[in-house]
Amino acid sequence: MSYIIAGLGNPGEEYKNTRHNTGRIILECLKSSAQADFLDWKSDSKNKTLISSGEISGKKVTLLLPNNFMNSSGASFRTLIKSKKTAEGLVVIHDDLDLPLGKFRISFNRGSGGHNGVKSIIKDIKTEAFTRIRVGISPSTPSGKLKKPRGEKGVERFILGEFKKLEREMLKKVSKKVVEALTCFVTEGRERAMNLYN
Repeated sequence: MSYIIAGLGNPGEEYKNTRHNTGRIILECLKSSAQADFLDWKSDSKNKTLISSGEISGKKVTLLLPNNFMNSSGASFRTLIKSKKTAEGLVVIHDDLDLPLGKFRISFNRGSGGHNGVKSIIKDIKTEAFTRIRVGISPSTPSGKLKKPRGEKGVERFILGEFKKLEREMLKKVSKKVVEALTCFVTEGRERAMNLYN
């Protein structure tokens, strides 16, 4: 099976370190990790993406950074994912308000959970049968209770806000774990990765 791993976010310097760009941030970590060997990003103007080909532990993988804004992410996948079989090798990394910062979950064949980027991909590739790595961005209390932002404006302000210093350190730690999970996914399969990391 050939794998395509995508990191969702918004293009442009002003969004680089925002919470909504968690997927892109983690994909960059994967690209530069010791287990991976990837070429420099190449622009694919037809699909409005940046693409890098390479290997993770000897297995062929394509990395994909959509160069559309989050809500139009799906347009970058249209010509790359043309069948349900190809979709099964797709992994999409994205931010998730329903998980606390520092946690992540691997899920397969699930709805968008209200995430506009994922909603756009499902609409464009016409299937939910792909893997998502949902990375938490919400603050939580010491006992683990989520403190999600409220209201449409509050949510927008929060997800488009930049990570604070302490949050960046937590993201760095969880990024390493996600890279481990992705390496396991590619080398040992989805079930094994889900059993070990969920």
